[in-house]
Amino acid sequence: MTTDNVPDISGTADNRFAAVKDAFASNFTTNDDVGASVAVVLGEELVVDLWGGHQDPERTVGWERDTIINVFSTTKTMSCLSLLMLVSRGLVDVDAPVEVYWPEFGQNGKKDVLVRHLLSHTAGVPAWDQRIEGTDLYDWDKVTGLLAGQAPWWEPGTKSGYHAISQGNLVGEVVRRVDGRSVGRFFAEEIAEPVGADFHIGTGAEHDHRVALVIPAPPLQFGSGDGSSQPDRDSIPFRAANPRLMAEQSWEIPWRRAEIPAAGGHGNARGVALAQAAVSHGGSFRGVEVISTETIDRIFDVQAAGRDLVLGIGVTFGVGYGLNSPRNPISPNARVCYWGGWGGSLVVNDADAGFTMAYVMNRMGEGTVGDDRAHALLRAVYATLEG
Repeated sequence: MTTDNVPDISGTADNRFAAVKDAFASNFTTNDDVGASVAVVLGEELVVDLWGGHQDPERTVGWERDTIINVFSTTKTMSCLSLLMLVSRGLVDVDAPVEVYWPEFGQNGKKDVLVRHLLSHTAGVPAWDQRIEGTDLYDWDKVTGLLAGQAPWWEPGTKSGYHAISQGNLVGEVVRRVDGRSVGRFFAEEIAEPVGADFHIGTGAEHDHRVALVIPAPPLQFGSGDGSSQPDRDSIPFRAANPRLMAEQSWEIPWRRAEIPAAGGHGNARGVALAQAAVSHGGSFRGVEVISTETIDRIFDVQAAGRDLVLGIGVTFGVGYGLNSPRNPISPNARVCYWGGWGGSLVVNDADAGFTMAYVMNRMGEGTVGDDRAHALLRAVYATLEG
């Protein structure tokens, strides 16, 4: 609980990471955090594992060690890592057409869409042609079938256009076609459970008692816009906002139960960091070989660099993750991959420094893929490592 807005920070942090603990506390006093957690895995050790604040805006229910929350697009890193695990096993070729694994997908001009295009938001299928509702995401066969049947919105592989929700269904269906398990089950059985990561794509009723609810920000708008009150309904940013989600939908039990692999994952910072740590630790973590070093190298193979057709900002995408780049620097190191979630959550894998950092929270900011609360923590991590 808090006194005069000074949070009670719980958990552990190595002495040399005191700056991260200070930055985490500062997020509550200066950046309006309500409840949050942060974790750093370095050398296979949890050198930072902190949580604090409250689960509710009224600040009556404390944020606990095992509190979990919907992290929106940070979930993408889990579904993409699941597909990359199949790549490492030689079961999927990222340079192969998607139709090799999912034959129906090749129709209507998509025969040349490659697996790496799905993983890099360059497939040209950033949303659905047919207007759908948020509740339609609970019907896997319906939404994946619609994506298989439609034409790409631009030449695949030429530009990125953020596949905000559709990426999860596209990647997840390839996992299902190749492995036979849903992406949520595959992730649970092959990654989360073996490494001890408390993260769920499709969250069971046994976890309901510890799920916090997000505190919504103003409605999300994709693209930069021109200030007009009349949006261009034919524009890619407008069409890509389909379905038009409200953050409050994540409060609903059907959302929680469904596998929504681009936006519906639930976890805490510890769970996010442990699930992703193999990427920054040479491919293996806690004795589990998640991905090969060759597959890690493919993550850093730039697929698109420039103004994203949906987000309206400069983004560099590799295979499965956003990449550190001069246009959007988040690290002094080159081999850094990351992604964040609507409202502020973030996970960063630094393969050069050998650490993974994750941050999750309940008060949503206005950013699509993260905001300065997480980056303040990341800066503190680098300041510590630089000595």
